[in-house]
Amino acid sequence: MCEPCCLSQLACCCGSAACSLCCGCCPKIKQSTSTRFMYTLFFMLVTVTCVIMMSPTVETAMQEHIPFYTEMCDKLNAGENCSTLVGYSAVYKVCFGMACFFFLFSVFTIQVRTSTGCRAAVHNGFWFFKFVALLACCAGGFFLPNQEKFLEVWRYVGAAGGFLFIIIQLMLLVQFAHRWNQNWSSGVKYNKIWYAALALVTLVLFSVAVGALVFMMRFYTDPEACFLNKLFLGVNGGLCFVVSLLAISPCIQTFQPTSGLLQSAIISVYVMYLTFSALASKPVEMVERNGKNVTVCVFPYSSGLQSETNIVTGIGTAILFGCILYSCLISTTKRSTTALQVYRNDMPENERARCCFCCVDDTEDYDDEKTAGGQNVKYDEKDGTIYSYCYFHFVFFLGSLYVMMTVTNWFHYENAKIERLLEGNWSVFWIKMASCWVCLFLYMWTLVVPMLFPKRFQA
Repeated sequence: MCEPCCLSQLACCCGSAACSLCCGCCPKIKQSTSTRFMYTLFFMLVTVTCVIMMSPTVETAMQEHIPFYTEMCDKLNAGENCSTLVGYSAVYKVCFGMACFFFLFSVFTIQVRTSTGCRAAVHNGFWFFKFVALLACCAGGFFLPNQEKFLEVWRYVGAAGGFLFIIIQLMLLVQFAHRWNQNWSSGVKYNKIWYAALALVTLVLFSVAVGALVFMMRFYTDPEACFLNKLFLGVNGGLCFVVSLLAISPCIQTFQPTSGLLQSAIISVYVMYLTFSALASKPVEMVERNGKNVTVCVFPYSSGLQSETNIVTGIGTAILFGCILYSCLISTTKRSTTALQVYRNDMPENERARCCFCCVDDTEDYDDEKTAGGQNVKYDEKDGTIYSYCYFHFVFFLGSLYVMMTVTNWFHYENAKIERLLEGNWSVFWIKMASCWVCLFLYMWTLVVPMLFPKRFQA
C-alpha cells in the first residue's frame, strides 16, 4: 500500500491529480475541497510565520536554543540577531509575497469555467511547484528596492484590502442570518417543532445581547469618565432595537414574509460582541480619586498575571484566525457568493429544514474514484467548476492583507508585538466600532431594498 500511495502523492505534488491522505479508512473527500484545503494550508503556514516574526518571546527562544544563531544571521546578512527577519517590516514583506501569490492566481484563473483546461489543472494540482513559488514570492519581498517607500505605500494598500475583507465578513454574517431563518422557517409548515426552535433560539440570542449590553453598561462606563463608551453603547443598543422593530414591521413583512426576529437577534449579538471588543481595545482612562489615579472602564475579572494575559491573547488570536479562515473558505461556495449581492428571499420548493443547515453541500452526488492506496476522492467538477477560482484567490488575497494589518496592530505597527495583539489602541477601537455600523447598515439594506425595488425581487 505504501508504494501506490507514494505514487499518488507524487502525482498530486507534480501533476494535476487531487491530493488525499494515505489512509483508506478516512472519509471521502471532494476534489474541490481538497484543493481549497491545500491553499488554506499554504495560507496558515505563512500566517504562523508572521506570528512568529512578531513575537519577541519566540525570537528570544530562538537565540537561546538554536546553535550558532548569531553566526547564521551573519552569513544570511540578516543583521544583528536576524533583526531584518523579525518585526512589522518583515511581516509586511512576507505578506506582500503571499498577497502577490494569490493575486497572480486570481488573474490567472479569470473566466475558468471548466476543470479540464490547463489553467484549472494548475489551480488543482502541481502543489510542489506552487509551494516553491510561494516561498519565492515571500522571500522576494526582502529584496525589493527602496524598501522605506515600499513599506509606506504597502501599508495603505493593506489597510484598504483589510477593510474590504471586513466588509466581506459582515456580508457573510448577514447572509448567514437570513439563511438560518429561511431554512428553519421552511420546516414550520411540516412540523411545529421548528417554530418552537426558532422562538427558543431567538429568545436565547436576544437574552445574550441584552445581557452583554447590561454588562458593558455596568463595567465599561463611569460617572466621571468614558463618555465615548456611554455614547456608543446607547447608539449601538438603540440601532439594534430599531432593526428588530424594522424586521417585523408590516411594510417589510409584505415584501419579505420570512423576515423575523431571528436575523435581528443574530445581528444584535454580533454587534454587541464587536462593541465589547472595541471597548476592550480602547486605551485605558484614568480619573483622580482620593488623591490617586484610578483606572476605570476596564474588564473587571483580571488578576493581572502574565500567564493569564498570554492565555487570553492566545485564545483571542486563535478565534481571530478561525474567523479569517471561515470567511476565506465559506465565501467561495456557490450559496455564499450571493452574499456579495443583496440577499434574495427565494426559498426553494424542496427546501428541507436542518439543524446543521450551513453544512449542506451545494453539489450533487458524484461517482467515487479510488485513489491508489489511500483516501477516496470524489471528482465533483467533471461537469464544470463548482466555485469561482478567480474569486477564491481574490478572497485569500484580501485575507493576506487583513492578516498583515491585524498582526502588526493596524496603524500602531512600530511597537507592535503579537503578545500585545489585544491591547488597546485607537485604530483598532475605531475599526471595530465602524464594523458595528457597517453590519447594521448591511442588514437594514437587505430589509428595505426589496421594498424600494420590488420588480427586481419578484419571483
